[in-house]
Amino acid sequence: MKNNNFFAAFKYALAGLIHASKGERNFRFHLFAAFVVVIAGTISRVSMIEWVILILCISIMFSLELINSAIERVVDLASPEIHDFAKQAKDMGAAAVLVFACASAIIGILIFLPKWMEIFN
Repeated sequence: MKNNNFFAAFKYALAGLIHASKGERNFRFHLFAAFVVVIAGTISRVSMIEWVILILCISIMFSLELINSAIERVVDLASPEIHDFAKQAKDMGAAAVLVFACASAIIGILIFLPKWMEIFN
């Protein structure tokens, strides 16, 4: 099952990104949110270190959303009928996304709020 072709791995990863962006509502929401953050960062002239932090938040958020979607697929495949452990696994994957989304929102507030208050004062 394992493919040792280095470049094929990129093809499969790209296919996963395309599938997520077409079929996962939450992934599309995060794409939109990332676009808004990049525009806000450009307008607000965030520093290099702030860009690094924002890019880390965006990329970790995408990664968690992809992992959560993968967990959901595997659980659905392994346990097509409703089972408490299957539900718990899916709920915990969603919780991981929620925890990081909240942390990212707080980080965004800490980066952007002082800049915007400076602009409007």
